[in-house]
Amino acid sequence: MQKKSLATLFYSSAGILVMLAIIIAVNVIFSVKPARVDLTREKAYTLSAGTKAVLKKLDTPVTIRFYCTQGETATPETVALKSYARTVEDLLQEYGQIAGKNLVVEKYDPEPDSDAEDSARLDGLEPQTLPGNDEFYLGLSVGLADQRVAIPFLDPSRERQLEYDLTRAIAQVFAPEKPTVGVMSALPVFGAPVNPMMAESGQSGPPAWTLIDELKDDFNLKHIELTADKIDDDVKVLLLIHPKDISDQAQYAIDQFILRGGKVIALLDAQSIVDSRQQQQQQNPMMGGGPTPASSTLDKLLPAWGLAFDTGKVVADLDFKLQLNGPNGQPSDAPAFLGLNADGINRDDIATGPLDTVWLPLSGAFTGVPATGLTETVLLHSSTQAELVDAMAASMGGESLMDNFKPTGVSYALAVRLTGKFKTAFPNGKPADAKDESATNTPAKDDGLKESKLDTSVVLIGDSDFAADDFSMRKVDSPFGAMATPLNGNLNLVQNLVEQMAGDSSLIEIRSRATTHHPFTRIEQMEAAAEAQGEARITELQSSLNDTQQRLDELQQQKKDPDQRYILSPEQRAELEKFRKQQAEVSRELKQARKDLRKEVVSLETHIKWLNILAVPLAVTLTGIAIAVIKRKKTSAK
Repeated sequence: MQKKSLATLFYSSAGILVMLAIIIAVNVIFSVKPARVDLTREKAYTLSAGTKAVLKKLDTPVTIRFYCTQGETATPETVALKSYARTVEDLLQEYGQIAGKNLVVEKYDPEPDSDAEDSARLDGLEPQTLPGNDEFYLGLSVGLADQRVAIPFLDPSRERQLEYDLTRAIAQVFAPEKPTVGVMSALPVFGAPVNPMMAESGQSGPPAWTLIDELKDDFNLKHIELTADKIDDDVKVLLLIHPKDISDQAQYAIDQFILRGGKVIALLDAQSIVDSRQQQQQQNPMMGGGPTPASSTLDKLLPAWGLAFDTGKVVADLDFKLQLNGPNGQPSDAPAFLGLNADGINRDDIATGPLDTVWLPLSGAFTGVPATGLTETVLLHSSTQAELVDAMAASMGGESLMDNFKPTGVSYALAVRLTGKFKTAFPNGKPADAKDESATNTPAKDDGLKESKLDTSVVLIGDSDFAADDFSMRKVDSPFGAMATPLNGNLNLVQNLVEQMAGDSSLIEIRSRATTHHPFTRIEQMEAAAEAQGEARITELQSSLNDTQQRLDELQQQKKDPDQRYILSPEQRAELEKFRKQQAEVSRELKQARKDLRKEVVSLETHIKWLNILAVPLAVTLTGIAIAVIKRKKTSAK
């Protein structure tokens, strides 16, 4: 018995030592050639094909100087930043494995008053001041010959964009010449100067949109007025953002730009929320007149391309509806605020394929058949559980839309690409300037282009608000200052399109992986079915209520005879009282039906929540019981 105990002890100790030796050996092997297993569905922590393509293009050594403070201070902030620094180092090591000798990584600890700190400042890095007045460097610079691009601070909140930021910096030094992108907009997308009254109170003007700041990193942006009569020859891509009240001369300039081979991305709008808010802020109650329409289109160009865009209608969709804060902070369905998932996004196009979700608040639809010579590709579309509704009514709220919703069975095009040889929308030449009093009816010499010689492309999107910060970014305060993270794939969509049209699509896949959205599609389908059943009853009750109200109105307008115009007969009064009671009863049923509908949806969400909470523990418990039963049976058999 003693020998058996000693043997058990020996083999147990030996087993522990063997396992320890294996663990040490594995660590040594992976320290020489690190590897990791990526279990995320979208492979967010595996180098993308775009990054590998950029790294394999390198034919000259690129140097990355990585700066990270290595002090002994151990505050929660410094611990978090040092942990993130190890993530950056792991990524840089993977880059080195792909690029080989053409990527050199140098690590620096910029201690105060050191040569490393001087180098960091020369490279454009600035320390982050943490609580307690501690200064912390965490950034890098990428250099090739005399070209250098810095990432002054590697923000941990941008971890999902880390690969994109780093690969973009390498691409920028490798190809420093930036394409020029023209931007035309009726909105202050570049920011706006502060007016004197705001300056006196210490307020600042609206900042530039995040989209503009992001595009500036990769392109030379040129602000073009909506009254321009020519698009400069150096502009490669023209981005229109809510071109409200664009002049005919500017549309002619765009027409000729396209015929010269230029590419256009137009963000139109049937009902711009940003524009409406801006008008409300700027409206002077002392001045007369109300707000102007908040819609935009290209009324001269679209018909020539065979398309139509109704600025009075927006798309409402039961399958893609979002929920907004309603009265008392309760969530309220908003079918005209669309949250497209994979089912509404073209997965075969390089610009939209990698996107998980796109939000389109009050989006218009494109109809019609492309003109001869043009091919249409639908990039974003609604489901068949959609209809076109009044744009102004949709901006007021979603409850009335839900009550009267009638799906048309049509999948509406929300964003399209037209490709091919375009013909001019101005066959008679450049239009005269309506403001030019000296202009005569004599047509000017027509020397404009009539048709493009080469294929080009135009992208049309039925909404412009989706590119604004309010609908694309989540901004939060943190110990490192105000931080903004993507709320959806909205900005990625615009950036992907610009890069695709500018001729470089290597970064598209990387950027699009920065945002992930995995909706519970089965739950959403169950909720939609429950709502459809409830809405049918609500519609029936609402129709009954309308009929009752109409009958009441008819009775109240009746009169016994011309001399008793305001007196009803006893029979009429009895019938009137009957209909009033019926109206009250139907109203109560209608309110109860709405409560029951909401209760059913909430109940479904609660059941799913508890299922998610209890499923794993229950599975583990049952597995443990099954193992115990099997083990006991085997023991009993012996």
